[in-house]
Amino acid sequence: MITLPNIDPSMIANNLVVNNPTHPGEFLQEELEARGISETKLAEEVGMKVSTLKDLIKGKLDFTIEYALLIEAAIGVDADYWINLQTNYNKAKVKHDSSFMAHLSKIRRIAVVL
Repeated sequence: MITLPNIDPSMIANNLVVNNPTHPGEFLQEELEARGISETKLAEEVGMKVSTLKDLIKGKLDFTIEYALLIEAAIGVDADYWINLQTNYNKAKVKHDSSFMAHLSKIRRIAVVL
């Protein structure tokens, strides 16, 4: 967390926590709709089960490097884009875990003392 004198940390942009992060599958679904590509067609093109692609789009599966590379090959959207979206989504989800965030806070207090 970034702190600045006389500024509420929650008002610093880098400290903001997304309330409801968007899974990259939603972006993929929008991309497919914009291009007029069906989930079935994409699944066939990349050699993936339709059910697997649907789970990816619904956020039930994470974008692995393999999935990202397959999608990059099929529609030309860079694999790094999908991986970065997934990483940001995962990070936002973890930041909603109050128990884990309390643990991090404790660790940060220790680091200051060292």
